Amino acid sequence: MAADNSIHVRVGGKLQAHLQQQIGENGLYENASEYIRALIRRDLQTRDEAWDWLKRQLEPGLRAEESEFRSVSAEDVIRRNQRRSL
Repeated sequence: MAADNSIHVRVGGKLQAHLQQQIGENGLYENASEYIRALIRRDLQTRDEAWDWLKRQLEPGLRAEESEFRSVSAEDVIRRNQRRSL
């Protein structure tokens, strides 16, 4: 006999109202399960895209020669970040 891989979630209030808008005749999804699966897939894709972005940002530093690096203090980094946030 197969194990029950179901997850049961209770939603109410604004979440329930939003869910009802997404399913049925006027929504994009046939039922709540289809909508939840789409949300999970989107979440996984967003996470993967974030990791890919981070890898692209870090790659130049990982490939750089040692001579390209310079020492900075924590205070230097804080000052630089404060200037950027202004």
